[in-house]
Amino acid sequence: LNGSHPRRIKLTAPNINLSLDQSEGSVLSDDNLDTPDEIDINVDDLDTPDEADSFEYTGREEQTAVKDASQEESESIPEYTAEEEREDNRLWRTVVIGEQEQRIDMKVIEPYKKVISHGGYYGDGLNAIIVFAACFLPDSSRTDYNYVMENLFLYVISTLELMVAEDYMIVYLNGATPRRRMPGLGWMKKCYQMIDRRLRKNLKSFIIVHPSWFIRTILAVTRPFISSKFSSKIQYVNTLAELREMIPMEYVHIPESI
Repeated sequence: LNGSHPRRIKLTAPNINLSLDQSEGSVLSDDNLDTPDEIDINVDDLDTPDEADSFEYTGREEQTAVKDASQEESESIPEYTAEEEREDNRLWRTVVIGEQEQRIDMKVIEPYKKVISHGGYYGDGLNAIIVFAACFLPDSSRTDYNYVMENLFLYVISTLELMVAEDYMIVYLNGATPRRRMPGLGWMKKCYQMIDRRLRKNLKSFIIVHPSWFIRTILAVTRPFISSKFSSKIQYVNTLAELREMIPMEYVHIPESI
């Protein structure tokens, strides 16, 4: 060690008999179990591989692990198929109301789409009968009530524009509608304001069937704030028999609850 390179000692392993009995030459024999005192191995003198001798192992186990990880990642992000894209498009409807593009969440209003329907025609020409059944409105106790009503409002307005070509009347079925399902005054006012000018002009009659005191009170309070033309179009009908005398009922759907 005096300034010279250390001498490396290479040890050769003796031939070992791996029998498990305690016969002569066995690893369990008494001779092999004794450790001679004269064997003194300096660990620093052992021939160990240098850093240059090291190498990286890219075996099948590592490749398999990478493959499994990539496969797991691909399984966690499913492919968006064309059918799923078409289904997603059906859940949203884009409409133009008042020269503004609006999107309607069709999934959330699915249970309430029966609130508006086409009831056939009256008189000569394409005079449509639009039926609005308030009993199909959502319950105000819903946590997302405002969101549902906002989308339902857009659906009603856009559907009305599709159904009406010329003159038309609205039959408002108020029967079998508890107070918690009644639309608020603000909602009805917004509907009226958002209706296209053509639709407001072509509305010939607004028939309220089975009017409650609440409906009568609202209309009485708001009468000074609405046009006299619209007020003159409002009619109250107390029975379905009376309604049959006014319009053809062949295609007017009356809910069983009414």
